[in-house]
Parts: sequence; C-alpha cells; structure tokens
Amino acid sequence: MQNITSDIKLDQAAGLRKIVNKSLGSTISLEEDIDANENYESSYVQKKPTKIITITSGKGGVGKTSMSVNLGLALAKKNKKVLLFDADLGLANINVILGVVPKYNLYHVVKGHKKLKDIIIHTPEGLDIIAGASGYSSLANLSEKEREKMITGVDNLSEYDYLLIDTGAGVGSNVIGFTLPADEVMVITTPEPTSITDAYGIIKSIVLEAPDKNIKLIVNRVTTSLEGRKVAERVVNISNQFLNVKVENCGFIYDDEFVSKSIRRQKPFYIMYPKSKASGCMNIIASRLLGSENGENKETGSMGSFFRKIFQLV
Repeated sequence: MQNITSDIKLDQAAGLRKIVNKSLGSTISLEEDIDANENYESSYVQKKPTKIITITSGKGGVGKTSMSVNLGLALAKKNKKVLLFDADLGLANINVILGVVPKYNLYHVVKGHKKLKDIIIHTPEGLDIIAGASGYSSLANLSEKEREKMITGVDNLSEYDYLLIDTGAGVGSNVIGFTLPADEVMVITTPEPTSITDAYGIIKSIVLEAPDKNIKLIVNRVTTSLEGRKVAERVVNISNQFLNVKVENCGFIYDDEFVSKSIRRQKPFYIMYPKSKASGCMNIIASRLLGSENGENKETGSMGSFFRKIFQLV
C-alpha cells in the first residue's frame, strides 16, 4: 500500500512538471530551469574590487610602518583579506616589525626568479605581506620587462579586499608615485611641529598632482584625545584654507608604552597587547575605514592598473 501511495505522488509530481513546461512552451525540466537561473544570477555577482590605500608621511620616524602593519592586522581581524606591500624602497622593514625573515622578496620577482604570488608571506594572524627589495632605490631603475612582470604578477592577486601600500617618507617621486593612483591616501603625523609641517607638505605635493584625491589623516603618539583632535583640526583647517582640499580626520593613536615594547620584541602591538590603548584606537580606525567603504560606490581599478600608473609617474 505504501509503495502504491509513493508511486501516485511521483506521478503527480511528474504530471505537474509536464503541465508547467507545456504552459511555458519549454521542454526543460523545472530542476534544470532552476539550476540555470541560479547560474545566471551568480554570473552577475561580482566580487568588489580591491581597495588600495597608500600609507605615507612627510618625515620619517612617525610610526608609519608600525601603523601599516597594525592596521592591516585590525582589518584582517574584521574578516577582510589584506595584502600589505612594503614600498619603502631601499629601506624595507615591514618584515622586521613582524619578526619574519623573508626567503624571497621583490628582487626575485623583477629578476624573473619568482612569481609575485610565490613571495607572499602568510602570517598566522591572517595578514599577507610582500617584502620590499632593499637596494632598489627607485622604480625608475626597472626595465620595461621587469615592470611588466610586476604588473602581471599584481593583476593575478585579485582575491584581496585591501591592498595597503607602506611607502617611504618624504615627497620624492617614489613616494608621490605610490599615492596618486591609490583610492585613498592615509597621511601619518605626530604632534611635533616639524611633523605637522611635513604632513602639510606631502598633502600639498599630492593635491598639486591630484586635487580630488581622498586623503585621510592619523595623528600618532598623542598624550590625550584632546591633543589628537587639536593636531588633526590644525592640519585639516590649513589644508582646507590654503589648498582647498578636504582632509578627513580618521583618528589618533595614543603614545602607548606597549607600542615601543612590541617593536623591541618584533611583534605588532595589536597582537601582543590587544587590550592596550593603542590597539583600541586601531580598532576604531579600522571600523571607520570599513564604514566609509560601505558608503561609497566608487569604481576601483585593478591592482595591475595601479602599478601601471605608478610606472608612468616615476
């Protein structure tokens, strides 16, 4: 009796499929039609392009590289896939802060010994890095063939949500060249008068070449939140007054003893001291970046096009 009932239900289901297919003038089964529709919809679901943020400073010694590493870790903790590129040509040291010794770096890529994906270092904390090539003082020294190897290699790294570029300090062509093609530029300064002046200097250099560039400011090593706000307001106001550009205050980092302790132990403070004031500040900055991302609809170019533009500038 049970088998007869099952057969009747199967026959009813088959009959229903025939009626629907006939009414649609189709010989395709409902199951096939549903699968085809799902495949059609998924083909239009495109991954958001990699967002490229260049982190720079007007002078050295402001904690730019530490900021780059710890920001990358904070974004990775928020389930973002992040690649950190050490573009401090000649003085590459991201790997030093992370306490890792790269077996290969950019030198091996441009010389054709390795592909770019082969030199990526995957850290246990979820941040991927590309170690710079100490000794390459200028991208302008690369041959056309070496440049194409770089561009092709970077174009194959489209799975990342963020590409963070840690530049050298100053306003040289190698530094400015990395800021102009980026989606956003993050300028790091401290409350020191010379640092503020140099931060304004690099903002001016960027704006002269790209007046509409999205520029954010982070004030490092502040003793109080009031100091952080005042320094940021000063840079924002003078940039608006004299350069007619809106610089966004993205936050500040406290002058935290745990930061210097972590640097000496070659371990990022965000990992070594997650409850420190500096780590708390970094969480806020990362959240603000993600918040601004959700409110944007700007088209972002590929990572390969980013490096192609750089080579045109240097």
